[in-house]
Amino acid sequence: MITPESHPQRLRVAHLNPNAPTTFHLRPDEGVREALAAELGLDALTRLDFRGTLRAHGTDSWLLTATLAARVTQPCVITLKPVRTDISEPVRIQFSPHVAAPEGDEIEMPDETLEPLGNFIDLTAIMVEALSLALPAYPRAEGASLPQAAAADDDAAGDTRRPFAGLDKLLGGKDDES
Repeated sequence: MITPESHPQRLRVAHLNPNAPTTFHLRPDEGVREALAAELGLDALTRLDFRGTLRAHGTDSWLLTATLAARVTQPCVITLKPVRTDISEPVRIQFSPHVAAPEGDEIEMPDETLEPLGNFIDLTAIMVEALSLALPAYPRAEGASLPQAAAADDDAAGDTRRPFAGLDKLLGGKDDES
């Protein structure tokens, strides 16, 4: 792993140079990747690379542009066989002091690329969040498909289009014979 002294993973905003971009490159070692894989429910995280720049944007904001590259192994949602996926995602976040930190249990951010600016910018947290958002939600092994029994159940479910079809007859006291 890159030494924290030469490439810090948590940047103090007050120490950033507004006149020049700050470059960064995070490449966690095997131990950190294994811990992240366990936290994210992955079988393996064999490669993780996060690199980019942080530069002043306007008079009081900062813009992070980066690329996340990873190789993950997840279980197939149908067969549970390992599925390896290569991820390459652009990351763009603007940190602004004019954005309030969200409060409450359930929050909805109007703009995913806009974040509140605090005293620090945590590159590791940004990398982990970008990775978790880029993971395939339903990884499938090549050639994996649902069994025929599941497909037949879907056809039977088609009869539920009119669940209250006979309700008016029951409520009105009428039966089919009259």
